[in-house]
Amino acid sequence: MKLSGSTVLVTGANRGIGRHFAAVLRERGARKVYATARRPEEIDLPGVEALALDITDPDAVAAVVRVAGDVDVLINNAGIGGTEGLVAGDLGEIRRQFDTHFFGTLGMVRAFAPVLAANGGGAIVNMLSVLSWQAVTSAGGYAAAKAAQRSLTDNVRLELAGQGTLVSGVYLGATDTDMMAGWDIPKNDPAEVVRIVLDGIETDQFEIVVDEASAAVHAGLSGDVRSRYPELG
Repeated sequence: MKLSGSTVLVTGANRGIGRHFAAVLRERGARKVYATARRPEEIDLPGVEALALDITDPDAVAAVVRVAGDVDVLINNAGIGGTEGLVAGDLGEIRRQFDTHFFGTLGMVRAFAPVLAANGGGAIVNMLSVLSWQAVTSAGGYAAAKAAQRSLTDNVRLELAGQGTLVSGVYLGATDTDMMAGWDIPKNDPAEVVRIVLDGIETDQFEIVVDEASAAVHAGLSGDVRSRYPELG
């Protein structure tokens, strides 16, 4: 997959990693970049086409497809944070996590898969999380939704292989964005995250593991549950 000369749509491009994607893609030679957000007026990047999009709204998704029929790379970056536990947390907030990360991503994939097929196959990039692989009680709703999004990524990769669409999942830990502003912990540089992801797309990687923390969690998945969660005793 070559990004130079491509047409790319980035969701959640008004801030954070999404904004970095939109900016760097132009530098990497993308012919056109559609930068989407619920409030497109917040997108102030030169050289991109800002579009209104709430990925949880099927009518809004359909409207964007009508405009962006030339897309050959879809970057599903839009997401929300959350600190809801699954047992006692607010069920409405947990549903919102799934509506955004699972059903929102799935809606975008379903809408753009025919577009990508018509344009030669292209690529879909789903921004996942280290929590796709790891449970955490302080954000159980978010982690569960990201785990579902990871499974979605694996399944649509198989379903779209026949039309030549590369489907990549990106795994990363805490990154220095507005969503993580209140956390005093080591964080990835979003510009470096974007560089790693775009390099991964151009080398046809199915799974792009951005940082050492994510790589360590992935490596430990084959271990005993107690080794992964020492708090179980």
